[in-house]
Amino acid sequence: MKNYPVRGVNDNRMKKLTVGLFNDSFPPNIDGVANTVVNYARIIQEKYGRSVVVAPKYKHVVDDYDFKVIRYQSLPTDKTRIRYRTGNPFSINALRKVSKENLDLIHCHSPFTAAMLAKNANPRHRLPVVMTYHTKFDDDIAFTVKNKSLRKMAGAIVVNSFNYADEVWTVSHGCAKSLRALGYQGDYRVMVNGADITLEPASDEIMRKVQADTGYHSGELVFMYCGRMQWYKGIKIILDSLVKVKAAGVRFRMIFVGGGYELEDIKTYARKVGLMNQTLFTGPIYDRALLKGYFTRADLFLFPSTYDTAGLVVMEAAACRTPSVLIKDSCASEIVTDGRNGYISEENADSFAATIQSAIHDRSSLAQTGEIAAKEVYLSWEDSVAIAYKRYEEIYDEWASFGPIRRNSLKKKDDE
Repeated sequence: MKNYPVRGVNDNRMKKLTVGLFNDSFPPNIDGVANTVVNYARIIQEKYGRSVVVAPKYKHVVDDYDFKVIRYQSLPTDKTRIRYRTGNPFSINALRKVSKENLDLIHCHSPFTAAMLAKNANPRHRLPVVMTYHTKFDDDIAFTVKNKSLRKMAGAIVVNSFNYADEVWTVSHGCAKSLRALGYQGDYRVMVNGADITLEPASDEIMRKVQADTGYHSGELVFMYCGRMQWYKGIKIILDSLVKVKAAGVRFRMIFVGGGYELEDIKTYARKVGLMNQTLFTGPIYDRALLKGYFTRADLFLFPSTYDTAGLVVMEAAACRTPSVLIKDSCASEIVTDGRNGYISEENADSFAATIQSAIHDRSSLAQTGEIAAKEVYLSWEDSVAIAYKRYEEIYDEWASFGPIRRNSLKKKDDE
């Protein structure tokens, strides 16, 4: 059974540190890392010390937060719906503002311009620096950069940023392997992110809305996927496996929550293999209470992605007592024990279908697995940030007592 290292950290004696959180994305840009920074900043400010977020500037954005946000000059990066912006890491105005905040520690969540700005804001390395590796940049670089020399250069930029840090965190061991693949050779700590869907049951009003939206009866067996609607997330395995489950005579409904540029192709394939009559595509659901209702309505969460570095949606499903079917050795599967608090499959449709059928064979056992998932798989943002802040305090004490600490002084090695 895989448990998290600390639950409910006692914070009574924690120092009130001022933590600078640097990232290349932040609202109005919404992605997983931006969500992480928002939750870190919110909880640190509420419970422990003081948080200062440093992020690119967007036009007409008002930062109405309880914590400080420093915006710095930026330019648009792309023309997609997400519309990322690239910040100017040499902004004198931003550097002046950061210097006035008297930071005790810097936690950087991106190895690109945010990391450059963090270095420029930390002359002579006078503050300890934590860097978190959230994303499989080796896959992203291989996919987007076709020139071998440019690909090597992009990887070197990432590795140099992590070499600068005094402590490196990753969100899973599988994510750390991605960082290793780029050439990073130092130590790291796995620090698991939390989920903002709470353990409290969804309201009756929300569940009535879900029933009205879906038209499903209370006794119907429901499977669910939530995430980007793109093939690399393993969606073809879901559809092909459900064809086999249907052929075995199992009556079910399937819900896909999410959007993406391959959504129409996925719908076309679902129609081709004969699954459209029992499949619902909701598109993105931004209302978190409503999303909680959908997770609650599902009996089993299907997530065959090997791309994701942590599988936050697996925790969200667990919060709603819904166990997941995951791929063996995927990052998301690190927090699941097969047959106890979730289910593990090989990465193919035959195995995935067999795992689904085994999981649903005994509905009472399936429900019990969901209850255990809520206890063992779910981790709240409050507990996640409590663990992180405790480590901040340790790093700060080591730094203050012994001067700049480097990764080779850490006790925890990557094979522990």
